[in-house]
Amino acid sequence: MSERHLVVVGASLAGLRAVEAARKTGFTGPITLIGGEKHLPYDRPPLSKAYLEAGSEPESTQFRDSRTFSDELDVTLLLGRRATSLDTARKVVVVDDREGRSEVHYDALVIATGADARLLPGTEGLAGVHSLRTIDDAIAVRAALDANARTVVIGAGFIGSEVAAAARKRGVDVTVVEALATPLVRAVGERLGGAIASLHERNGTPLLCGVGVSAVEGAGRVERVVLSDGTVLPADLVVVGIGAVPATGWLEDSGLTLDNGIVCDENLYTGVEGVYAAGDVARWHNTLFDRSQRLEHWTSAAEQGAAAARNALDPDAVKAYTTVPYFWSDWYGSRIQFVGVPQADEIVVVDGELDSDRWVALYREGDRLVGALTLNGQAVIMKYRGLLMKGATWADALAFAEKRKLAAVVKA
Repeated sequence: MSERHLVVVGASLAGLRAVEAARKTGFTGPITLIGGEKHLPYDRPPLSKAYLEAGSEPESTQFRDSRTFSDELDVTLLLGRRATSLDTARKVVVVDDREGRSEVHYDALVIATGADARLLPGTEGLAGVHSLRTIDDAIAVRAALDANARTVVIGAGFIGSEVAAAARKRGVDVTVVEALATPLVRAVGERLGGAIASLHERNGTPLLCGVGVSAVEGAGRVERVVLSDGTVLPADLVVVGIGAVPATGWLEDSGLTLDNGIVCDENLYTGVEGVYAAGDVARWHNTLFDRSQRLEHWTSAAEQGAAAARNALDPDAVKAYTTVPYFWSDWYGSRIQFVGVPQADEIVVVDGELDSDRWVALYREGDRLVGALTLNGQAVIMKYRGLLMKGATWADALAFAEKRKLAAVVKA
């Protein structure tokens, strides 16, 4: 095993965890990590949270320093070099090069190229319009907020809303525009999407729903956003948070199955010899919920990177990767946390009221608990994740929720 060459494409969290897991398993062969950005792997969630807060220079979100990669992990880094194609017959990853292109041969390959932010058509080359996917994006957005830029956030999803919350905390003029009548419907359902979105209004941030963007205008730099109902919003900064698409364009002729990501089995195996996928780019079969999923969550990226590397290096002893999806988001000093899947037959609020500062809601599919969403429910959310891992029934979940409520009453 030690004589084989492991190549990891994608130098973010999943790619880093793949490298680390390979070394932890005792793999001593060569490892090459390819990344399109020039930066060493860094943590992305803080970019739309603490990184945008006013005050002193934000702390670095870099995971490891260069010495760790060279000395401890013994990795060849190809950063600022994008993978442009994959030849699975020859086991070659083609990467761009200053002089054209170069080839990197592999024996085992983990693809962890993540996802790219959706762009707003017609804004190409217009200064002041940004997505928020990379550290360079965050630096630009932070600088604009430092300058008290009039801000329009397009998209009331989690990242866009975190940006809006950071801007409001600074006292910056910010408006959120959402094309859907209710934000976050696909993520948490209509009723609870509305409950979470109410945090904007409760914190003084205008939220315009059910309206699209007709144009983003300016003479070289953004000056205004024109909405489909004719409203004109003055803007010095526009942050586009309308989702992301898996970064699979470079794999179109590879022979891999592509369908909203790289299609994998329960082992994160692509069906092509030696090739596994992990993180935002992977759509794999999660046997715990018996469905195909592609997750853009920190926790699953970390876990999948490690699992994919272990399976790629020892395909005779592969282990299925199963998980209870988990994500969190911080708005206006409140923490939103979700575990499980949002597709449900019924959603019930089992603790608190939706117009309060703390509540817990559970998701039912058939006779099974499949999800839990909390606002400021840090003390309980992981307990529900544990129930989901055990395959708890709906009756079990309701009994657990009632037990906690009674305990709280007794304590009070």
